[in-house]
Amino acid sequence: MITSKRLAAGVCALLAALTAGLAFPAGAAAGEPTGQDAPKVDLVLDVSGSMRARDIDGRSRMAAAKQAFNEVLDATPEEVELGIRTLGANYPGDDRKTGCKDTAQLYPVGPLDRTEAKTAVATLTPTGWTPIGPALLKAADDLEGGDGSKRIVLISDGEDTCAPLDPCEVAREIAAKGIGLTIDTLGLVPTAELSRQLSCIAEATGGTYTSVQHQDELTDRVNELVDRAADPVVTPVATRGAAECAGAPTLKSGLYSDREGFGQQRWYRVDVPPGKELRASVSVAADRAVNPGYGVLLRAVTAKGREIVRGEAAGTGRTDVISTGLRYPKAGSDEEDAPAEGVCLAVSHSFSAASGVKSSPGLPLELTVDVVDGPDRAADVAAFGLGRGWWLLGVLILTGFLAGLVWGWLSRWRVAVWRTN
Repeated sequence: MITSKRLAAGVCALLAALTAGLAFPAGAAAGEPTGQDAPKVDLVLDVSGSMRARDIDGRSRMAAAKQAFNEVLDATPEEVELGIRTLGANYPGDDRKTGCKDTAQLYPVGPLDRTEAKTAVATLTPTGWTPIGPALLKAADDLEGGDGSKRIVLISDGEDTCAPLDPCEVAREIAAKGIGLTIDTLGLVPTAELSRQLSCIAEATGGTYTSVQHQDELTDRVNELVDRAADPVVTPVATRGAAECAGAPTLKSGLYSDREGFGQQRWYRVDVPPGKELRASVSVAADRAVNPGYGVLLRAVTAKGREIVRGEAAGTGRTDVISTGLRYPKAGSDEEDAPAEGVCLAVSHSFSAASGVKSSPGLPLELTVDVVDGPDRAADVAAFGLGRGWWLLGVLILTGFLAGLVWGWLSRWRVAVWRTN
């Protein structure tokens, strides 16, 4: 499944940008990091009864997790607001309904008091159930507000025990909110089923999954993920495309996220002034099982419905992220106050859901839009999508024509010789 991203996440956006040859503008725009709010991290720790098992370097899983947390708390960057949430830490009974509500904020997300946080971690004892889905929903609430990066780091040694609230579906719902939240998962001595579940959770939000079997691996990986939260990131701006060009939202230069259902088409509008060039790219990611053989199509269309240029790409199932892009230069004008041209971008894909897989919400997509200074000669950059390829096409046509004449002459000469002899 997807590995993100940001739909996806960082990898998805990078692929999109490379596909269209984009260069982000220097000024702040939609989708760029603003740096206004501190990055937030919520560490979600499984404290269910199975954490008593002593199979991590001769120690219990709980003891290894506690030591890792203590070292991570010491190394957490000052600018990161960190919190700790538990699941299965308080209810030791057999009532499933009660056990599946057992998630609590051990330390609130905010400026870190290392001593207080370590004291809270020291009190933990392996206790109850494994309500991963409910814990993720609460962790997303813990991180609400602000425009800084948001990251959940989930550490568990077992699968969720509170179905039908599927934690993978919960992660998809969180991703569909467009709040720029990434979930990374770590499996302690994982089984095949746990690896599958934790991978699915991570991939739904463009996060990562890591299998951990040793103390130092756990500490190093959690430290790395907390540090990553402090790095500047580009967070897509959530938008919602229209079903037709007339009702499409107008986008400025930036990075945008949306969801597109199977068999649907999304429309967006960009105003392109004379002498400017529109550069756009789109990436669509499969965050669930899909049938092999699919493609993505991005079209630039005038307000009257005429297609200007298109970009398309096809996949065969080897990757769950597929990207394409296009460029459209708007010719300059001698008029000083010439109006901008409203160009509609239409996005469609041919993914299809595998048997038994839910079709909603739609697949995550990321759209990159940039309006830059146009080239001196628009025809040199894009002409029906071929750009300078028109010269090559003309040479190939001429070469083919001349080759046909020569071959026809040789064939007639050989036939004439054969008849003479």
